Amino acid sequence: MAKKADTKIKKSTAKKSDAKKKIKEDNLAIPGSLLDDMAIATDFLVTSKAAVRNLAVAITETATPEVKNLLRRELDLAIDTHDKIAQYMIKNDMYHAYNIEEQVEHDLKKADVALELIKNKNFV
Repeated sequence: MAKKADTKIKKSTAKKSDAKKKIKEDNLAIPGSLLDDMAIATDFLVTSKAAVRNLAVAITETATPEVKNLLRRELDLAIDTHDKIAQYMIKNDMYHAYNIEEQVEHDLKKADVALELIKNKNFV
């Protein structure tokens, strides 16, 4: 019985190891740490964009001049933050804002890696 369980563990470990090797060897693969940084940066970018949108809506819904001025200052900060994140991502090849073909290829690579990770259960 123990021998059977040991064999299953070895097979499972071998499958995971083979899958990891395939991801590393695949020229579409993105290194895990870069994927993590990219996921964090992308989430931050999307969140900052939502902040810009929400602040702009809040300005149109506000009647008090003092509150409008405060929201405008916050909107300027949110726009600056969004720009800094976008520039960081562009500089680090995480975002190809000026080349749609590159961005589509980049997104497809990320999708392939995500599907491979899920398929092989190599995610944490």
